[in-house]
Amino acid sequence: MNTGQKLDNDLGTVNISEEVISIMAGLTAIECYGLVGMASQGIQDGISRLLGRENLNKGIEVHKVEDGIVVELYIIVEYGTKISEVASNVMNRVRYTLEDLAGINVVAVNINVQGVRVDNVN
Repeated sequence: MNTGQKLDNDLGTVNISEEVISIMAGLTAIECYGLVGMASQGIQDGISRLLGRENLNKGIEVHKVEDGIVVELYIIVEYGTKISEVASNVMNRVRYTLEDLAGINVVAVNINVQGVRVDNVN
């Protein structure tokens, strides 16, 4: 098991894998207004691929650092929304959720906008 975070208390030790942390971050992020979904980490031929709910963790990287963790999110935003506002909202909600629900110290949440989705409205 790849340990993302280790929490100790007087009752014992809890190991939280990086995959669990990335799924928690992904589920939190997709609830944010203006976010269409997660994107694959690499862009091939200038096209980003939208990931489904079952593959959310492929659009997220979790790095363990000395003081806690750093989360990298690769997202696709909705056309017509202010990208900086969407990114700020996602950063704040992901940080709050991981710190509140899992007790993990989040050093940074980095947002990488991989694309803009335009819905066809007729």
